[in-house]
Amino acid sequence: MKVVRARGWAGASVEGDGDSSGGEETDVATELWSERRVLIGSLLVLATIVVLDAVLSDIVLSASYAVAAVIASAVASVRRTAAVAGAALVLTLFSWLWNHNLATLDWTLRVLLTVGLGGLAVLTAWIRVRREGELRHMTVIAETAQRAVLRALPNAVGSVGFAARYVSATQEALVGGDLYEVAASPYGVRVIVGDVRGKGLDAVQMAGTVLGAFRRSAFTQESLCAIATDLDAVVRAVAGDEDFVTAVLAEFHDDGTVTMVNCGHHPPLLVTRGDVVDVVPTGAPELPLGLGPEPHPVTSPWPGGSRMLIYTDGLIEARDPRGDFFPLCDNAPALRDGSLDEALDRLLIRLRSHAGEEIDDDMALVLVERRAS
Repeated sequence: MKVVRARGWAGASVEGDGDSSGGEETDVATELWSERRVLIGSLLVLATIVVLDAVLSDIVLSASYAVAAVIASAVASVRRTAAVAGAALVLTLFSWLWNHNLATLDWTLRVLLTVGLGGLAVLTAWIRVRREGELRHMTVIAETAQRAVLRALPNAVGSVGFAARYVSATQEALVGGDLYEVAASPYGVRVIVGDVRGKGLDAVQMAGTVLGAFRRSAFTQESLCAIATDLDAVVRAVAGDEDFVTAVLAEFHDDGTVTMVNCGHHPPLLVTRGDVVDVVPTGAPELPLGLGPEPHPVTSPWPGGSRMLIYTDGLIEARDPRGDFFPLCDNAPALRDGSLDEALDRLLIRLRSHAGEEIDDDMALVLVERRAS
């Protein structure tokens, strides 16, 4: 599964069977380049002040040499900041060569001021580096917890192939309020795709609660309707008065059929040979989970070689600069080409071309294929 942050989401941060090393190496390279630029800039500032101090005979600037260390402390490491502070101190000590004030009170005060500012810069860099380390540690913990909410899907369960993508509208988050899961139950391969009302931490917590309930009920309940009833009870127990979860449940059978239960969600799309795109029948519209739905299962043929896209509304509600929605049905035939992963990546590229680099809502995409047994 790949997880894509909304801002700059063309470059995916990858989870599961993907490879995230490329993105991490890019981030490290960018950070190092930024530190080097600031370090070079601070040394240029130091050189400029020294030159001005030597050229301007009526102004003494040696007390300002430590400004370079203060600048370096904003980004550079403690060691490099200390090196700049040391260079500033050495130049201050030798500034008497052009200021002609060796061993005077003025020279002594300027040396002491340089020592104080340099020490303050080093202390600032040490505090910053320590806090950045703590933040990175907490970020790793947070990302691990978020990945536990949305686990990587298997590439295949029997004759059913899977691929998934998650696009988070929050730059700092890997996941939001959208959810999906696959369960290889004794009753068939079961899938849930859902969308929690709202955003933020509350939505993530609700998504985790629903996924936990599905992972339990999918193996104990004989029908999708019973699963939906269990999930509705869980949502009603923990949600507020205005909270709900839209969801579609699918059960894929070995006889070439699929059973759907829809609780206020967009119906999936079925792309068959010949690039025919159909809406998968899911019955009459029902209320979302948490509002007391009474869904009825709908069983339909699932032709061999066809692909089914189960998605959340962030996909079809993405707008271009003119306000037009993303034309999913026009782009769905492209899902037939290549592997499942390639097909989803191609769809996201088209979505980015339509909506630009930023989106306003999370989206979860699950592409399912019936393969030859």
